[in-house]
Amino acid sequence: MLLPVGGLIVVALCGLFLFGLATTRVGVAAVAMGVVAALVPVVVVVAGFLWVDRWEPEPAKLLLLAFAWGACIATITALAINSGAEAVGDLLLGSGHGSKISALVSAPLVEEAAKDAFVLLIFWRRSAEFDGIVDGIVYAGFSAAGFAFTENIYYFGRAFAEYGFGNGANSGVLAAFFLRGVLSPFTHPLFAVMAGIGFGVAARTQQRWLRVVAPLTGYVAGVLLHALWNSSATLGGSKAFLTVYFLIMVPLFVGVVYVIVLQRRREQRIVAAALPKMVERRWIAPSEVDLLSSLSGRRAWRRQARRESGRDAARAVGLYQASVTELAFLRRNRIRTDEDRHRQDELLHTLKTARADAVRLAAGGAG
Repeated sequence: MLLPVGGLIVVALCGLFLFGLATTRVGVAAVAMGVVAALVPVVVVVAGFLWVDRWEPEPAKLLLLAFAWGACIATITALAINSGAEAVGDLLLGSGHGSKISALVSAPLVEEAAKDAFVLLIFWRRSAEFDGIVDGIVYAGFSAAGFAFTENIYYFGRAFAEYGFGNGANSGVLAAFFLRGVLSPFTHPLFAVMAGIGFGVAARTQQRWLRVVAPLTGYVAGVLLHALWNSSATLGGSKAFLTVYFLIMVPLFVGVVYVIVLQRRREQRIVAAALPKMVERRWIAPSEVDLLSSLSGRRAWRRQARRESGRDAARAVGLYQASVTELAFLRRNRIRTDEDRHRQDELLHTLKTARADAVRLAAGGAG
């Protein structure tokens, strides 16, 4: 009980510190403008990751914690270390060089590590919630979305404080929004997703070496991409930036989306293959197989429950569907340990309870 409360307190204090720091540097009005501008891309990015997570939704509290981690803990960690690296660079190489050292070396190494740390915590402490690549992508994406949200507040706020909305040759908040909110809202999530994929591979293998190498490889890939992105913006000028953007970042983003689509189809096949055996064990009814084997069928079932019996009934049906999916993945990986058997018993209890609640609420609604 004390650990979650302590974690919330730490996140809140970090958030207050960052808010105070931003308002000191650019002013309250600029921070307010930054928040408004930063909300647009973050809503789109979060919606995208929620779409990715539809087959086996992760606990909402963990997704919220991942976002808060990125927005507060990861951001303040990166800020402290990057500022120190910049100061050391200025001291050793001369004034003005520290910012380049920070952007090209410190920022990629530290920011990716700070964002990926939450995925590592989930992988280590909540392994039951980690079933594969999609889970790694979602947790990494939410952490990175939180980080980008806080970073965008400052960048948009600074642009507004210095140039307003922008005029003539000046780059105001509209130009900053176009660059960071329209052209490249996916960059921070893309860098972090590399490690997320690595953790997902590690979750699906029994080979110890791969459980270490895969996440490290993903982290290194994210760091290199981040360094390339920063160097194109810092050293290369507009031509180099556009070359990296269109020839590397956009194709890589498209490739990750393709991987996500393939993984979603894989998840659907795993669930569909498990349903007949669940019918044999009388965990689910035969009439439910078609409803559970597609996202459209599941969505229609929840809508019908909401329409006929209310929101609580729809929530119970959703919990029932999620339990079926978790069981399918657990049995796909086979029941090997006492922990696996305990997890199966928990899921069966949740499944039966949710089904009973849905039936009770449906009967009440019919009455």
